[in-house]
Amino acid sequence: MQIIPAIDLRDGKCVRLRQGDYAQETVFGDDPVAMAKKWADQGAERIHLVDLDGAKAGRPVNDGVIGQIVAAVEVPCQMGGGLRDETAVRHMLEEVGIDRVIIGTQALKQPEWFAEMNQAFPQRVALGIDARDSMVATEGWLDVSETSVFDLAEQYADLPVAAVIYTNIANDGMMQGIDDQTVDDLIRLAEMGLPVIASGGVTTVDDVRKLAKRAATQPQLVGAIVGRALYEGTMTVAEAVEAASLS
Repeated sequence: MQIIPAIDLRDGKCVRLRQGDYAQETVFGDDPVAMAKKWADQGAERIHLVDLDGAKAGRPVNDGVIGQIVAAVEVPCQMGGGLRDETAVRHMLEEVGIDRVIIGTQALKQPEWFAEMNQAFPQRVALGIDARDSMVATEGWLDVSETSVFDLAEQYADLPVAAVIYTNIANDGMMQGIDDQTVDDLIRLAEMGLPVIASGGVTTVDDVRKLAKRAATQPQLVGAIVGRALYEGTMTVAEAVEAASLS
């Protein structure tokens, strides 16, 4: 199970939000490139990038600094936020050099288009599912839809989806650990045959161990994104990587 440090970008800075709320922002650094290099040097096998400005604007905004990060690290980077058309997807994959893009809102609102992107870029488009009470949240987490996370994922189970990145908004940035219901949701998604990455609530090494234990029997649980915990020092990348390998 991969440990994937998160770098959330706003105004070119490295920030974290609580529960996706832009009004609850903490700035953790003015140099996201240095932060990405730090995580890679500590053993991260992949970096998770979120363009928070892009999520609001509906188009990539921090693509300049994202390009600098991609050039600075030797591990693949995945990115989400504001990817609402093919031009943006192609720009991030082919020009900026992102390994895989993450699409959330448009996968719900334009399922045919999302399917087309998967066919055009097989194994390079991930489905981002942000949820509150197992219902899909959209538009940078500002709205909650009437679609369940499982109904959305099931639509795309036969496509060459790179991964499903499942975030429980209630846990994200709250430093309260990952709850059993979220883990059960992750396993249910993995049982559909989709590679699943956990996001939101991974706070301690014990959280990583809990996920790794389930991943040992469900190989489609392929990764965990870790954010605020790294910035606030409740665990290091190296500790998380070690815990993930014990499964």
